Amino acid sequence: MKKKNNRGLLFWIPVLMGCLVFCFMVAGCLSKGLGLEIAYKPGIYEGTGQGYRGPILVRVQVSPAGIEDIVLGSHREGAFPGTAAMEELLDMILIEGTTDLDAVSGATVSSRGFLDAVEDALGKAR
Repeated sequence: MKKKNNRGLLFWIPVLMGCLVFCFMVAGCLSKGLGLEIAYKPGIYEGTGQGYRGPILVRVQVSPAGIEDIVLGSHREGAFPGTAAMEELLDMILIEGTTDLDAVSGATVSSRGFLDAVEDALGKAR
């Protein structure tokens, strides 16, 4: 008489659960590269943010695909570290295509004000 094997179902449940978890992790990691970016109305938009020494004005040129150019407008931040930090962030935004960046150390308030100004302009373009 053959022995009945009951391990089949108990073996496959954890395997299937593991595969499911793996699929969710991969989907989460790939979601940024799947074209889920926000579409913008083409144009040039102004935005303001509060810097260390006052308002920061930027002009952001956008296309439907994203940020094309950023021009740092009027502000009263010092050349170093404020303006230098904002110029560094400007380059990073154009390369990365996002404003989800950390502030530059030593110029946190200027950095946050600049990023807020760009976000303000992008909000008008949505």
